Amino acid sequence: MNALNDSFLSGAGNGVLRLITAGSVDDGKSTLIGRLLYDSKGVFADQLDAISRAKHKRVAGDGIDFSLLTDGLEAEREQGITIDVAYRYFSTPTRKFIIADAPGHEQYTRNMVTGASTADVAVILIDATRAADGKLLAQTKRHSTIARLLGIRHIVVAVNKMDLVDWDRAVFERIRDAYADLAGKLGFAHFDALPLSALNGDNVVTLSPKTPWYEGQPLLALLESLDLASDGRALPLRFPVQWVARHDGDRKDDFRGYAGRVASGVVRPGDAVTVQPSGVTAVVREVRVFDRAQEEAVAGDSVTLVLDRDVDVSRGDVIVHTAAPAQVAREFEAELCWLDAQALNPARKYLLKSGTRLTSAKIRAVLSHRDIHELQEVENTEGTLRMNDIGRVTFTTREALAVDRYADVPATGAFILIDEATHQTAAAGMLR
Repeated sequence: MNALNDSFLSGAGNGVLRLITAGSVDDGKSTLIGRLLYDSKGVFADQLDAISRAKHKRVAGDGIDFSLLTDGLEAEREQGITIDVAYRYFSTPTRKFIIADAPGHEQYTRNMVTGASTADVAVILIDATRAADGKLLAQTKRHSTIARLLGIRHIVVAVNKMDLVDWDRAVFERIRDAYADLAGKLGFAHFDALPLSALNGDNVVTLSPKTPWYEGQPLLALLESLDLASDGRALPLRFPVQWVARHDGDRKDDFRGYAGRVASGVVRPGDAVTVQPSGVTAVVREVRVFDRAQEEAVAGDSVTLVLDRDVDVSRGDVIVHTAAPAQVAREFEAELCWLDAQALNPARKYLLKSGTRLTSAKIRAVLSHRDIHELQEVENTEGTLRMNDIGRVTFTTREALAVDRYADVPATGAFILIDEATHQTAAAGMLR
């Protein structure tokens, strides 16, 4: 008999929470996720048997090395670190969860950016033994900065390995206060902090008797209670066209539809819309899913829009409400998380992918970069960004783009840069 909880498929009443664990190397991120999976019965019995016999496990005897539930690569198990983002799924009677286990090593920060891009919650783990004096590690600051840039709504600070400091309340409070100072500098309105031991399960699913001084919830209960009310419907309509749907020409109705995924907002028949960047206007005649019409489509729905007249629409165009258009321009300012081992070179050619649009881009200037230690923007005198750097740049594109500020509409405010020569993803960007 396996222990997998099949309620994920049956549905839970409080939505799907996407979370990422972040922090420095050996802070216990993978172990925490493994413990959550184990205690929520989200693990197959044969998986437990396999990891109990794994040659690279780091616990004595027949104990379970929970980190092996997410660290599946041989290199990860050999080195005892997470390299790639691992996704795991489980549910409770209250909520469904999709967890991204991000690597803590600075070399793999770019993988953390990928995992964090779709997260609702960032669980920032801090090793109590390494931050007992209240001094946070650089990767804690870097991952928190990225979480802020990506607009992650909820931050949970999990002070791990409290058992190794004898559950000293003073240690926890020093770390919590240090993170409060960091949160203030980054502009986080609120965060939750709790003491725990991922290895032993203290304060993970149930409250531990070892922390009578802690008055909050255990981690799982806290995650179940977070408000996930989405404002996606309240945002302006953004519908990047993925492809133009036509029949084979054997029908007299000459069907023409525009297929894609609603990035934000709501679209209904009768809505006045504009195709950007061209500026052509029309009215939505039908919102179709497969062979049937429906009354509306909301953010996240994949649909085909049929307009009241034939207009020039191509892949990469964005359909918006005429009353709430996007910005159309060729010159932009953006924040870049540089991901490529090859440093930014303004002389190189890059491709920019925004939504379904792919065009060439030219970096005009590197204005500044972020000092992770001081949490300030400083002038960039080198004119470049190196792997894992975060900096502000100006650039131009060959074609006009319909975009928004990332803070206003994340779906159309984000983009990636691709090195035209190597086809490597060079950077993740957010328009400012």
